[in-house]
Amino acid sequence: MHHLNSEGYTIEVGSLLESSFTEKLIPFKDSKCFIIVDENTQEYCLEYLLTSFDGLSEAEVVVLPMGEENKQLQIVGHVWEVLTEYETTRHDLIINLGGGLISDIGGFIASCYKRGIQFINIPTTLLSMVDASIGGKTGINLGHYKNQIGLFSSPIALYIDPIFLGTLPPEQWLSGFAEMLKHGLIHDEQLWTKVLMQMENPTEVNVELLLECIEVKKNIVELDPKEQNVRKKLNFGHTFGHAIEGYLMEEEPITHGHAVAVGMVFEAYLSMKRGMLSSNQYTSIESALLAFYPLPTFSDDDIQGVIAYLSNDKKNQSGKILTCLLEGIGSCSFDHEMTEDEAMEVFMHFKHLQINPN
Repeated sequence: MHHLNSEGYTIEVGSLLESSFTEKLIPFKDSKCFIIVDENTQEYCLEYLLTSFDGLSEAEVVVLPMGEENKQLQIVGHVWEVLTEYETTRHDLIINLGGGLISDIGGFIASCYKRGIQFINIPTTLLSMVDASIGGKTGINLGHYKNQIGLFSSPIALYIDPIFLGTLPPEQWLSGFAEMLKHGLIHDEQLWTKVLMQMENPTEVNVELLLECIEVKKNIVELDPKEQNVRKKLNFGHTFGHAIEGYLMEEEPITHGHAVAVGMVFEAYLSMKRGMLSSNQYTSIESALLAFYPLPTFSDDDIQGVIAYLSNDKKNQSGKILTCLLEGIGSCSFDHEMTEDEAMEVFMHFKHLQINPN
């Protein structure tokens, strides 16, 4: 069992059966406990949790619909109504069992209800283990705009058990690897190389590599919990990525990691165009990422639609689109202004690349 101390809580990586989870439940033995899952984690992960821990024998299970398009206020409101019907108090407990969607929305539900009840995160996807469940961000979408409503709020504990990775389909492995690759691009070239090597076995992950990526996220968050400066680096790939993910959400949805990977290629290209990233390093990034994460096909109308999403990104300031850019593999800076014309140039470059691949 690996213990990583974070701001106000402990991250434990290893078998949940060998963790402090049982002890963490003891103060709530006379309280109500709710386990929030989606339809996937209800089917593949919930039974393991319920049959392994007697302290959850009376827990109520709240099942949310799958899909990023359901990370909405009306779903949150429904859960709050359920909590009210059960006469839930601020001394009760919520356990979020699932991927990034569940940790985002479950943490938001818990943090707002009666001004906050305690919650535990048990991530079940690679993406949520290395990124989404760490750092105290909770939130929901506003329409198709990603994570527009939310707050910073940390769980009382975070348990990362690789056993749940055995339930993942291939696209969810790739989604998680995208965030791991991002950690390498913004922080450590050797980590970037290690993750690429791991992706030769795309349904496995080395626990030491998992720990290394968790440490990157945790350490950056501790330096800047409320995203005032250095934590902004973690948004590399997300300016274009969130806009692409939001635009495609209903018609041709792609995973968060796939969208971020495409966003990283776009933002790396812009970094090269501005002379911040060498053409050789850019080419290696592009070829590596597009080998696993193909570019969606965008019509001219699609491009205009995505750019409209860029203009309402939550990182923007004073009417300016702000993004992260690379200064090399393993080095990233933030708060770079990007004009809509520049965004259009980036899109048109890749549209031309798809039409004329050679």
